[in-house]
Amino acid sequence: MTPDISLAERKRLLVATELTESALQLLALKGFDAVTVDEIAAAAGVSKRTFFRYFASKEDVVVQFLSGMGADIHAALAGRPAAEPVSRSLRHAVAVPLLACTDQHPDHAARALRVVQLILGTPALLARFLERQAAWQEALAEELARRTGRDAGTDLHPRLAAGTALVAFRTALQRWSESEAAEDPMALLDRAFGVVTPALDAQDR
Repeated sequence: MTPDISLAERKRLLVATELTESALQLLALKGFDAVTVDEIAAAAGVSKRTFFRYFASKEDVVVQFLSGMGADIHAALAGRPAAEPVSRSLRHAVAVPLLACTDQHPDHAARALRVVQLILGTPALLARFLERQAAWQEALAEELARRTGRDAGTDLHPRLAAGTALVAFRTALQRWSESEAAEDPMALLDRAFGVVTPALDAQDR
């Protein structure tokens, strides 16, 4: 049973969440280079000093956001049934961020779209996104190796399967962003996995 968090920790999480939301929306609306830390702090109703207690820079807000996304994908994969095909487990795992973007109020989906466009359209943030995805690939490969009894250090399949699933995820995300949300991201993800599923479920010979 998970113990209740303290009031101080609850307050800290609330402030971090408010800062993250304020920063991402301001950055998405005005552009990464146009927004200052002072503006983010003011929008969140905190001081600049408080901002720096939580984040090293405005770029760090995005990095931590992406780290949380990766943790959600990994947790989702770890929670899938052990006997499930690799393709199905990975599809469910990488769908989690897409569902978070779209499976809520339309206003939330519009805000999520702007954040995705910010990350994919800002070279520095796209570089961090790709950097984070490389870390996600390693974590997912370790989880796949554990589930299938493979050795992630010597067996190619876990790392290739994890990387392929993440490319499918990124492709669906990019297409959703480019279409201005005219296309359904879950349908795009299903189409992508329709292409890669045979490789994901293949066994090494």
